[in-house]
Amino acid sequence: MGILSNFREIMESNVNALLDKTEDPEKTINDYMRNLNSDLGKVKAETASMLADERRAKRALDECNAEIKKLQKYAEKAVEAGNEEDALKFLERKATLAEKLSELQTAYDLASANAVKMKQMQDKLVSDMGRLEARRAELKEKLAAAKAQQRLISGNDVNSSFDAMEEKANRALDEAMALAELRAGAKEDDLDDLIAQLEKNMSTNTNTTAEDELAALKEKMNKKE
Repeated sequence: MGILSNFREIMESNVNALLDKTEDPEKTINDYMRNLNSDLGKVKAETASMLADERRAKRALDECNAEIKKLQKYAEKAVEAGNEEDALKFLERKATLAEKLSELQTAYDLASANAVKMKQMQDKLVSDMGRLEARRAELKEKLAAAKAQQRLISGNDVNSSFDAMEEKANRALDEAMALAELRAGAKEDDLDDLIAQLEKNMSTNTNTTAEDELAALKEKMNKKE
């Protein structure tokens, strides 16, 4: 019987239920698609063969029916002609063909039923493949969307890192500038203090010199006395 022996299994298979249970839908779809393609190829080949068998069975059945009808007419004409012996021969031949007709009818019914089953299997396999193709396309879209989202998240992380680095650099620059300003101010203050100290020293040196001159002048006058 070939692929026809798998009729019940194929017709009762549930693609969606199979995919819902699997942990790896993509692999399951690919594996199942290969099996379906293989089964579909076998179904198409056997369908063609069974359709040919059905046509042969139908032709043999029709020919037998036509022969029975002819024998019936010959028997009737023989009776009309008063030739009962010939009529009996025609009727005996008709009875033999009637037995054969039953066998031919059974063969045709079986061939026809098998052809119908093969057509049903072919339609089921094509339908399952269509559903699998749709699920695979849906899965690819979801995977593509997930990858795009990951790239977007990664891009945001990079941008966030750049922003953080830029902020850190700006903060460091601001701190450096502030420190430089403080140091510059300190230098100016030190210079002012230095000038003030010099002026003070100069004033102190001037006062000391006058006192020295006064002391010297007194000492000179004392020497004159």
